[in-house]
Amino acid sequence: MVLIGALLVSVSLGPYTNWDSEVEFAAASSVAQSGFPYATPGNLINQPPIAFYINGLFLSVFGTSYATGVAAVTLFGVGCVFLVYQIGKTVYEDRVGLVAAGLFALTPWHVVLSRSFLIDVQCLFFSLLSLLIGIWAIRKTSLNLTLVSGIVFGIALLTKLFAVFTLIPLALLFAHYVSGKLRRSLSQILLFVLPSFLMHYSWYELISRLGFFSVFTHTDFLSGSQGLVPSPFFLLRFFVGTPGLVFLLAASISAIIALWMKDLLGENAFFDIVWIATVLGTAGVNMFLVLNLGLWVPYVDPVKYDFQLLPPLCWLVSSISPRALSLLSHNSVAMVMKRRRLLLALALVGLVLLAGTFLLNLVSLLTLLEQDFLLFRVEGDVGFSFLRLTPFFEQNLLVPFQSLGFMLIVAALIWVNKNGLSETIRLFENAKKRT
Repeated sequence: MVLIGALLVSVSLGPYTNWDSEVEFAAASSVAQSGFPYATPGNLINQPPIAFYINGLFLSVFGTSYATGVAAVTLFGVGCVFLVYQIGKTVYEDRVGLVAAGLFALTPWHVVLSRSFLIDVQCLFFSLLSLLIGIWAIRKTSLNLTLVSGIVFGIALLTKLFAVFTLIPLALLFAHYVSGKLRRSLSQILLFVLPSFLMHYSWYELISRLGFFSVFTHTDFLSGSQGLVPSPFFLLRFFVGTPGLVFLLAASISAIIALWMKDLLGENAFFDIVWIATVLGTAGVNMFLVLNLGLWVPYVDPVKYDFQLLPPLCWLVSSISPRALSLLSHNSVAMVMKRRRLLLALALVGLVLLAGTFLLNLVSLLTLLEQDFLLFRVEGDVGFSFLRLTPFFEQNLLVPFQSLGFMLIVAALIWVNKNGLSETIRLFENAKKRT
């Protein structure tokens, strides 16, 4: 239901286009025609090639049109929703994974990118898949799974350089679970790194002959600030608009509870800390590129530069529900009553903010149906813009399709959490009686 709902919500919008998506569509079309991703005749696009070959194959089979290419990206977007669920289920529980997947599927940030011909969604898909297999490999200390995770990470990195942010959670998990056997640990690291190196070398040295370090000469790293002095709070302002202030407050409350309850939550608290570190690390790199190196594109474009931190935010926010249940059922004398009441109050506020995030996402998505121009604003009129093309469905069908998708997702989440809701109400009543 969540996946079907995510697909309905996505196809009710767009497709969207801008200069970047037109260039990337030209590269994918070139793959379908000549076998190489040329942005213009004789000029290879300054991006890693994997997504263009995937999209080029899709265009070859189903027809070379922009709408066809966007359909391929949308399918990868739905795949990202599935992987957000799988990782949430793996590190927490099934219900947390479903809530995170539903929240991710309804966040306009993700929906718009999944309806644009940009390679960021494919990069996120392979990054999440590498992370999921990497979690399995680290927990089981499996060399075979480590190699598979490394291969998938190599594909993600050869899709877009932003896949490098996947190394933040993987490194923290490896440091936490690594055994005392140095030789085996080094073997795991080598098996993970080697596929990426070989793939990168093969494309940049043997096939394209652009040079092994040419990725660092990308125009994003050569763009000056154009005379503007960005505010040190530029990224916070972006996040307040996208994914939204209520979303940020819910994530902040979840982070506070996780850090405050880390002695009670055990492994779950560790994963919360991993997601917090991933969010801060990804955002920190973006801020460094803008504030320290004075680069223009990372300043205008956090909608792509920080896309990799959206799933960790969703996992962090979605873990509020079991926190509230744990606080209501906890009877240990080791926890001071006043402290528990404060944490419980925070958890209940977080649950309200979580519900509010879903409703605000619905409002934002309905608003997008009426807008042909979209700006992911950073400061003032600075931001990353999209132009909305003719939707796949008739205009009068868009709201019903989107509403049906939203209702499917919310109904699925209510259904799977019905026992938890009943248990929460019962425990809350018992807590009031004890008080």
